[in-house]
Amino acid sequence: MSILFKGRSQGAHSSKIGMFQRINMFFVSHVRQALGSLGELWRAPLASMMTIGVLGLSITLPSTFYILVKNAESIAENWQQASEITLFLRKDTQSKDASQLVTRLGLWSEIDSVTYIPAAEGLIEFQQQSGLGEALSYLDENPLPDVILVRPTSQNTAPTAAKLLLDKLNRERHVEVGKLDIKWLERLHGFLSIAKELIYAVALLLFLAVVLIIGNTIRLNILSRRDEILVMKLVGATDAFIHRPFMYTGMWYGLLGGLMAWFAVLLLLWWMGGSIDALTAQYAKNFDLTGLDVTSLIVMLGLSIFLGLAGSMISVHKHVRSIEPK
Repeated sequence: MSILFKGRSQGAHSSKIGMFQRINMFFVSHVRQALGSLGELWRAPLASMMTIGVLGLSITLPSTFYILVKNAESIAENWQQASEITLFLRKDTQSKDASQLVTRLGLWSEIDSVTYIPAAEGLIEFQQQSGLGEALSYLDENPLPDVILVRPTSQNTAPTAAKLLLDKLNRERHVEVGKLDIKWLERLHGFLSIAKELIYAVALLLFLAVVLIIGNTIRLNILSRRDEILVMKLVGATDAFIHRPFMYTGMWYGLLGGLMAWFAVLLLLWWMGGSIDALTAQYAKNFDLTGLDVTSLIVMLGLSIFLGLAGSMISVHKHVRSIEPK
C-alpha cells in the first residue's frame, strides 16, 4: 500500500460525521453556490440587466392591469346605487301597512338597508328638483305613490342575485312594481369579466415568455461551462451539485425581475394617479388605488421566483444531462 494511503481506511472508519455537521455542510454548500451564482450575474452586468429588465417588464403589464381591474371591482361593489331597487307601492296602501313592510324587509338577509319615502315627501322633492313647484300646486291629488328604496348586500349586487331579489320583492302584496336597471348591471359585470379574462390570457402568454427567456439564458450558461461540467462529472460530482448553481441563477433572475416589476408598477400607478383623481373628482368621490401592499409584493416575488426556477429547471434537465464524458 502506498504511503499516501497508509491508515486511510482506519481513519475513515474511526471518524464519523455527525448529523449537525451534515446539516451545517448542507446549508454552507447551498449558501456558497447561491452567492457564487449571484457573483456570475455581477460579473456580466449588462447581459444580466437586460435579462432582468425583460423579465420585469413582462411581469409589470399583467400586474398593473390586474390591480386596476381589482380596484374597478371594488368600486362596483361599493357603488350601492347601481343595484338599488325601487319599489312603488299600491295607491291603496295604508301608512301602517307600509311601515310593517319596511320593518319586514329590513329583516331579510339579502337586504342591507331599506328607506321609506312617503308620497308627500316624494312630491316635495320632485317640486324642488323639477322646478315646477307652482304648477304642481294646482293638482287635485298627489299622483306619486309611496316608494321604498332597497339596497342589497354586497353578496347580492351581481345581476343574477339582484334579479332574484327583485322577483321576490315583486311578489309582496303591497308592491305595485319594482324597478332595477338590470341591463346596466349586466354590462358592468360583463365588462369586468372580459377585462379579467383578457388579463389572464395576456399574463399566461407573458409568463410563458418569461420561462422561455430564462430557459434560453440558462442554456447559454450551460454551454459556456461545458468543459467545467465535464470535469465535475469525471471527478464524481452528483447531478444535484451540478444543477444547483444554474437553479440559483434562475432564482436570482426571478427575484430581481420581480423587484423591478414591483417598482415599475408603483411608478405607473403614481403616474396614472393624477388622471384617476381628476376622473373621480367629477363624481364627487375620493378614491385611492389599493393592492400595493406587502401581500401583493410577496405574491409577485413568489410568482417571479417560481417562473425563474421553472425556466432554469427545464433547461438544466435537458442540457446538463446531454453533457457526458466519453
